Amino acid sequence: MTHLSVEMLAADAAEPITSAGHAQLGIAVLAGIAVIVLLITKFKLHAFLSLIIGSLVLGAVAGAPLDKVITSFSAGLGTTVAGTGVLIALGAVLGRLLADSGGADQIVDTILARASRKAMPWAMVLIAGIVGLPIFFEVGIVLLIPVVLLVAKRGNFSLMRIGIPALAGLSVMHGLIPPHPGPLVAIDAVGANLGVTLALGVVVAIPTAIIAGPVFSRYAARWVDIQPPENMVPERATDDLEKRPGFGITVATVLLPVVMMLAKALVDIVVDNPEHTVQRVFDVVGSPLIALLTAVLVAMFTLGRAAGLTRGRIATTVEKSLAPIAGVVLIVGAGGGFKQTLVDAGVGQMILDVSKGWNISALLLAWLIAVAIRLATGSATVATISAAGLVAPLAAEMSTTHAALLVLAIGCGSLFFSHVNDAGFWLVKEYFGMNVGQTLKTWSVMETLISVVGIGCVLLLSLVL
Repeated sequence: MTHLSVEMLAADAAEPITSAGHAQLGIAVLAGIAVIVLLITKFKLHAFLSLIIGSLVLGAVAGAPLDKVITSFSAGLGTTVAGTGVLIALGAVLGRLLADSGGADQIVDTILARASRKAMPWAMVLIAGIVGLPIFFEVGIVLLIPVVLLVAKRGNFSLMRIGIPALAGLSVMHGLIPPHPGPLVAIDAVGANLGVTLALGVVVAIPTAIIAGPVFSRYAARWVDIQPPENMVPERATDDLEKRPGFGITVATVLLPVVMMLAKALVDIVVDNPEHTVQRVFDVVGSPLIALLTAVLVAMFTLGRAAGLTRGRIATTVEKSLAPIAGVVLIVGAGGGFKQTLVDAGVGQMILDVSKGWNISALLLAWLIAVAIRLATGSATVATISAAGLVAPLAAEMSTTHAALLVLAIGCGSLFFSHVNDAGFWLVKEYFGMNVGQTLKTWSVMETLISVVGIGCVLLLSLVL
């Protein structure tokens, strides 16, 4: 599917739906993005509707027939939802099973029971990394905030010393590691290898999370020395369970899809023969759909049944997990439609033509584009999708590893400086009881650190791979 996407992108770029010049196309892109930003920030219109309107404005300013713009947008939306919508749904089910069974609490409690006071910030980033692997950032915050507040209160820690590492672990996973929506869409748009991107993503994520988490939390705690707000320490959702799944089996279940996808990547490298039976088997076993579906089915037994949940309760958990992600799927789909409109208008080829004369790395260019869109829209997912559509042609002649690094560069850019137009900014502010200035000095600086350290790691890897 990834290779087909690259061919389709190349074909679309070769036969654009408009013959506008570079200047007109550039204006069209700016107009489309400006409309999306204005509608989301000023008029508080839902991102799904804003992306549809922005796509129409982009096509109109570029001089493309609106019927062709609608066709391009619809095709992009359909392809994106088909490629990532099911994966987002499966990830949501796995995350909800992890939460409702008490598996997430088991991971948290086990690690905290064995961590010393000095090691606590490191334990928090580890917990966030494991728990944040299969679930969305917002869900991860809801799961971990009670733990962060309880640990800070009982251990008499500054809230930032414990909270920043947890937030860093979650944010790095959200921006860089599949099966989160942003990285998945970027992998599909760029035509990167999922297994290689996942492996390199882990390599980039570890030092990035350490620097932006435990290391930065020392300074954040000095700048904003606050205690946990009393009214924000809620009871945990799984306190009423009689039993919980074991630590080992919970971690194994969470890591199962990752292991399956990495196994496929390893076999691809070692065997390197698409017709070989072993490689064909692992192409199926290690595909994101099969890996996540397997993890969900396994989790029903290793997490759900182990916690004493009945079949009816597990069915209810699965059902409840799907409703909250409807908006996410629609936004991601509309972002894919906007991306395809960009590609079909010839914008990707325009960037390719213009950037040929620039003495700038394609990875750095991708990061800068993602940064600009992130700052404007406040959405990491919108920034990832839009930037991936713009720079996709740059990946056509790249090696497998550099295409994967291009995806990671986009992911790093999409996390740059979260501020008042980002829902995550307000979520953190309210949960931690901070004012806007304190949130900017801690959360926003942490996000910027993740983005800058991440792109630094990506550029270093590009020199040796």
